[in-house]
Amino acid sequence: MDAVTIESGPQHMLALEQANRVRLARAALKRRIAAGELDASEVVLACPWETESMTVSELLMSQKRWGRTRCRKFLMSIGLSETKTVSSLTERQRVTLAALLTSKAQAARAQQERARV
Repeated sequence: MDAVTIESGPQHMLALEQANRVRLARAALKRRIAAGELDASEVVLACPWETESMTVSELLMSQKRWGRTRCRKFLMSIGLSETKTVSSLTERQRVTLAALLTSKAQAARAQQERARV
């Protein structure tokens, strides 16, 4: 029994600290997605620790011009539930979701370019 555990406080305080870290990291991730610095498709493929318990719809709605209705229709078209977490996606679902998100983003960019000209 040489195992040593280090506790820096009561369990509920440790849980609150962890929840705050996750909340702040998710907020930063959502800001980066909304600003266009990061694509949602990249996040789906990489599945960083911040998104492990995040729902797919929450991730999609962090993009500009993606509300609840657009998100729901998109997920229904590929047979995914809004409440499915990013970490519980299978590899096939991840690849499909990322490919569709990428194609939608490219179509939106092309439409913006045509509008400018």
